[in-house]
Amino acid sequence: MKYDFTTVLNRVGNDAIAVEFPTSPRGFQPEGTKDGYSVIPMWVADMNFMTAPSIVEAIQKRAAHASFGYFSPRPEYYDSIISWQKRRFGIDITKELIGYENGVLGALSSALTAFTEPGEKVFLHGPSYIGFLHTLSDMGRETSISELVRDENGISRMDYEDIEKHFVEDNIRFAILCSPHNPAGRVWERWELEKFVELCVKHNVTLFSDEIWCDLVLEGKHIPTNAVSEDARKITIAAYAPTKTFSLAGLVGSYHVIFNEELRKKVEKAASMTHYNGMNVLSQHALIGAYSKEGEEWLEELLEVLRGNVDFACNYLKEHCPAIKFDRPQGTYMLYLDCGDFLKEINMDIKSLLKYGWERGVIWQDGQPFGKADSIRVNLGLPLWQIQEAVKRLEKE
Repeated sequence: MKYDFTTVLNRVGNDAIAVEFPTSPRGFQPEGTKDGYSVIPMWVADMNFMTAPSIVEAIQKRAAHASFGYFSPRPEYYDSIISWQKRRFGIDITKELIGYENGVLGALSSALTAFTEPGEKVFLHGPSYIGFLHTLSDMGRETSISELVRDENGISRMDYEDIEKHFVEDNIRFAILCSPHNPAGRVWERWELEKFVELCVKHNVTLFSDEIWCDLVLEGKHIPTNAVSEDARKITIAAYAPTKTFSLAGLVGSYHVIFNEELRKKVEKAASMTHYNGMNVLSQHALIGAYSKEGEEWLEELLEVLRGNVDFACNYLKEHCPAIKFDRPQGTYMLYLDCGDFLKEINMDIKSLLKYGWERGVIWQDGQPFGKADSIRVNLGLPLWQIQEAVKRLEKE
């Protein structure tokens, strides 16, 4: 490979919550790691790889100018997004459709402000990304959740009859779609999106489509919600970012693509009222570096690495822990484990299982806040040798 996906930087002391938060006084890891064990970060959705060299070079080049005053986004910023969307997903957009956002959840907050009221119920699928749940709670909105259901092939699908029931009974005006889905890892097929959009149109529901994971598709193809139909473009607020794909969350920098002018103006008005939705000059250059030819080459190699990681983890679980239920991730680098039957088999509870891993430096994430009891979310965005080391530690004793 041209790029390095095996070396792990020493992130301790370099502002990385992935390795420092678990052992902090804030209590994520109640009883700490036993002596002799290093931390293997497998919780927060933050890859343990060095980012693309083109990003580092773009930031270093701009930083060398040694002036960071007020600025306006340069044409290359918009050109990079327009080209990326066309190359990766075949969708044609213009500068006017793009708007900067301080994170996808920031975009969601603006959209909620524009289209909902406190106390109103907002629709989303379960299990649900905890960032959505926290944002809704913080803004005084209620949730209306339709659980994904596994079909005969073990693939999680939308339950359209249940969705429509929620739309009607809860007077839904605003829905959140996670595409690809986090934490289930589903990459929605076109027909699935079409049916969901049809229900939204039928019931006059504005749709917020979080597509932050769109670049990290391991099986199938990402279909932008805006590409589904003309009706989809009329109701959709789509949010994107290079942050998950290229490990840039610390720089902050997302963007929306909204075809409907009325929706776009309302979202941008709500965002402007915070007086705090402004781009960081370095994040601008990071995006330009990410969405370059070199950044795309790096991404293709990353996807190959992630497919290998998913193969190893899923094969291991099927062979050694068949009682654990999970969806093989088609997108994202997260694995969501339903450990209910497994816990009965080994006579443990979820708290004890989480602690077992933490003590051995395997810092995995309690999956229950996503909406499913006895579950764990595992980050596979790290070198394969670290995943193999984690397995060895968990097999001990």
